[in-house]
Amino acid sequence: MGAWGFTTFDNDDAADWLDELGDHQSLALVRETIAAVLEVEADEEVDAPLASAALAASELIAAAIGRPSGAARKQEELMIWISKMRPSPDAALIADALSAIDRILGPHSELRALWEESDDYAAWTDDVTQLRARLAF
Repeated sequence: MGAWGFTTFDNDDAADWLDELGDHQSLALVRETIAAVLEVEADEEVDAPLASAALAASELIAAAIGRPSGAARKQEELMIWISKMRPSPDAALIADALSAIDRILGPHSELRALWEESDDYAAWTDDVTQLRARLAF
């Protein structure tokens, strides 16, 4: 796992996802990324790169609804994209993001398993749980 910290954007997969976001003019990439997590069978493992991208997509949704994290505010390209595109995530996308986060925090998540092996597991779990809370109304 190419990570240098426990927050959503502190890894290569989230950085790659943000780079790809710049090529999009709508929430299509966000929807596709979240949907990809939900398409993984319940008894199959969500791989770490996909989970990291889905967390970045979920952070975008939270920021777009006016609840950005400090980590999201530091992502200049994310904040510029939001200010230019002015995305308006609907309730269904928010619900899907919540379900994706639940999968990522659940027992069939490679990313969770990788963090469990680190000293920062509690901090990572807290960060993802806070993201979930910012999305829930």
